[in-house]
Amino acid sequence: MAEIALDRVVIRFAGDSGDGIQLAGDRFAADTALVGNDFSTLPNYPAEIRAPQGTIGGVSSFQVQIANSDVHTPGDHPNVLVALNPAALKANLADLEKGGIVIVDTAEFTPRSLAKVGYDSDPLTDGSLDGYQLAAFNLTAQAAAAVEPLGVSRRAANRTRNFYALGLLSWLYERPIEGTIKFLEGKFAKNPLVQQANIASFKAGHTLGENSEIFASRYKIKPAPTPPGTYRQISGNRATAYGLMAGAAKAGMPLFLGAYPITPASDVFHYLAEAKSQGVMTFQAEDEIAAACSAVGASFAGQLGVTVTSGPGVDLKTETIGLAVMMELPMVIVNVQRGGPSTGLPTKTEQADLLQAIFGRHGEAPLPVVAAGSPSDCFDSVYEAIRIAVKYRTPVIMLSDGYIGNGAEPWSIPDLASLPAIDPDFTTEPNGPDGSYLPYRRDPETLARAWAIPGTPGLEHRIGGLEKAVESGAVSYESQAHADMIAIRHAKIAGIVNDIPNARVDDPDGDAKVCLVSWGSAYGAVWAATRRLRRAGRKVARIQLRHLNPLPGNLGEALSKYERIIVPEINLGQLSWLLRAKYLVNAESYSRTLGQPLSQSELAEQLIPIIDEISARTRKEA
Repeated sequence: MAEIALDRVVIRFAGDSGDGIQLAGDRFAADTALVGNDFSTLPNYPAEIRAPQGTIGGVSSFQVQIANSDVHTPGDHPNVLVALNPAALKANLADLEKGGIVIVDTAEFTPRSLAKVGYDSDPLTDGSLDGYQLAAFNLTAQAAAAVEPLGVSRRAANRTRNFYALGLLSWLYERPIEGTIKFLEGKFAKNPLVQQANIASFKAGHTLGENSEIFASRYKIKPAPTPPGTYRQISGNRATAYGLMAGAAKAGMPLFLGAYPITPASDVFHYLAEAKSQGVMTFQAEDEIAAACSAVGASFAGQLGVTVTSGPGVDLKTETIGLAVMMELPMVIVNVQRGGPSTGLPTKTEQADLLQAIFGRHGEAPLPVVAAGSPSDCFDSVYEAIRIAVKYRTPVIMLSDGYIGNGAEPWSIPDLASLPAIDPDFTTEPNGPDGSYLPYRRDPETLARAWAIPGTPGLEHRIGGLEKAVESGAVSYESQAHADMIAIRHAKIAGIVNDIPNARVDDPDGDAKVCLVSWGSAYGAVWAATRRLRRAGRKVARIQLRHLNPLPGNLGEALSKYERIIVPEINLGQLSWLLRAKYLVNAESYSRTLGQPLSQSELAEQLIPIIDEISARTRKEA
């Protein structure tokens, strides 16, 4: 059998939401990490919790790109599609590249199942798949045969077919099987029969590849070169949880999470709830408002108060976030964005909460906003949010989204000792001229107010949501006091610009005319499109922003050097609007609102004529 070397491949698993698609896909990614390939994943869930079985609305999928070099997206078009039923085939076939591999379970292609999704004829026999490499076999029956000696029920046998398919794919792309076997031994340790059935089915799928002639070739992808270090597979939501724990540990503060379950942010809650042994306290509130209020209370008590949610939850937390602005207490709000408005697209991604994060409070209530660009970057971004929140005594919003929150990639585990210092610098002695405590007396450099833990002898005080006198914190209705406090709070947040890095401009030759400016999860598509354009001989610059309020101090000057500034984002142009308003530059919006990540190939194709037109004009003028 021939072995073909590949630089990269994109594989998509698809089936009903109860078929174990996410589990099989995640295991394939984990085994890929053991080989040393770089990878990026895209889980895709049905919007309905219990969509009717066998319908397009109930299809769940998991896409992974694996490569022998660095990758930052799960890929635009899969090269391989594993479809466990007709709905999965119909929902995903249009994305598959022509000539790609289609693996289907013929047991599901019954007249009733075909009619349910609108097939007039069987696509396995009517020629509609002639442009693909079709591998059609009764996967359900073969999985059942593999576990028959164990005496499991028919239903239990059918539920192992996801691992049968995984075994076949593991053989086809030379993934090791030991990791998955060890995983199954641990996952089903309390149910030995289920454990043995899944392992048997997984091994049988691998054996099918070895002993059959379904495929004429196997495919090998060499490991990607990586810097030395300890790596693990990590999702954005798990990285966020770890970043919160690391920031609290570095600050020497207890971590308190007040949250209410919401898709796609709940996993952060779940991971932190499992960390009680690490001193993490989690509180599932009765609603989003109570969750935010509990986090503010924790911060008042000298803990790191955190709340995690998605866009609809931020709507409800807004008044409490304003309270934290007025009280000037550290608080971290993580928004794992999803499609909106209202309930919107609960399981689909979007970047449409940027303006809400920056401006979405009544009154003049500025606060810092940072955004993560990838699953692993969630760790660094939320850590930075904690650093700013504690140092400047302010709530900070960290923006993630469903794509990077659920997606995964390799992560180099950092050394806690090497992370930036976070010092809460609690006030322990009176700071007033007469031996009193002035809770709003400020550090002259940062304008951060004093922060004393309640109960500290001699530092009794009260704070709240009514406007304050400038230093004492006493309630004040004087017009000038209000104006002064507004100005101070604004200056404090604006001054953070001196404490964040300048924007990094990726422009190798320094003479590009077009610059792409991105934030959040647009990073991967912009990075990949930039690489594609440069390999084709076209010059393009790139800037990825983590700090969105305040923006980096050099950004205006950097943007002024480019003739065309294009801002790709999954909304209707929110960052481009901000850049035009602040810097008076002609920032052009490249927007998509499909509930999916941006397409790197589509972006590159649309940029080619823009770059070529400018290049031709420049040559003519010269």
